[in-house]
Amino acid sequence: MTIILNHTVVRASDKELAARFFADLLGLAVGTPAGPFTPVQVSADLTLDFDDRGPVAAGHFGFLVDDATFDALLKRLHDRPQIPFGSGPEGGWDRRINRLCGGRGVYVGDPDGHSYEFFTAVPE
Repeated sequence: MTIILNHTVVRASDKELAARFFADLLGLAVGTPAGPFTPVQVSADLTLDFDDRGPVAAGHFGFLVDDATFDALLKRLHDRPQIPFGSGPEGGWDRRINRLCGGRGVYVGDPDGHSYEFFTAVPE
């Protein structure tokens, strides 16, 4: 059996704002609230369920994306100078990308302290 991560909860101080922030990064839609969650369907297999009922602990979420998605994300980031992004742990929020594993990568900081990592290649 193949194991696929289907959904995960992302704690937020305001679930609607957090879901909108994430969805806007990738040009996705915020879904209809489901119980206590505000969902964002990332792919056919994965939904992020934003939840503001408990304490927020910053997390890290990594996403493998295609080049077109990466290019669109970079354009959105350059159009929004208030959003921190950068090349990674060593470079911090230097507003640059990295070129690890033969692809491109970028880290994005959200208002609750989460970091979203987007990359176009993985190690072989």
